[in-house]
Amino acid sequence: MADAPKIILGVTGSIAAYKAPEIVRLMQKQHWDPWVVLTACATQYIGVLPLRALTGHPVPAGTFAEAPPDTYSHLALSAGAAAMVVAPCSAQTLARLAWGFADDMLSATALACEAPLLVAPAMNTRMWRHPAVQENVERLRQRGVRIIPPGTGELACGDTGPGRLAELPDILRAVEDVLAAG
Repeated sequence: MADAPKIILGVTGSIAAYKAPEIVRLMQKQHWDPWVVLTACATQYIGVLPLRALTGHPVPAGTFAEAPPDTYSHLALSAGAAAMVVAPCSAQTLARLAWGFADDMLSATALACEAPLLVAPAMNTRMWRHPAVQENVERLRQRGVRIIPPGTGELACGDTGPGRLAELPDILRAVEDVLAAG
């Protein structure tokens, strides 16, 4: 996709990870070039192979020990990106991003990425409301990270409340806004 903006999609260990292929497809319909990076927990919900097949790009996953033997793959992945969106973003990854950890491929890529970062949290309502999670969200906001608020409704566990992944059109719209702002 020559001239298509490179969008990095980070996928974390949330039941909403199953929506990643649909997010990729929607990005492609926007004429964006999606590249995907997964946390180790995300691979328990969605495999690397379907995402690699859809994007045509390598899909690094997990820690550096689990990734292909390329010490600088997080730097190569982040280079030239127009935006990075983490959707879904678990409480664990939210904390990693808020505190600048770079202990896995996704968080290291986010730290190396100079493009705007968008985060779409997805977790249980009780987790979402926890003061530590809210403090991490605020820390990211203060740093200029665009938070795409979670939706409210029935969660996979049967609870009802805020915490479900934002609707996919809302995520795409947030990325569009960031790209338009240049």
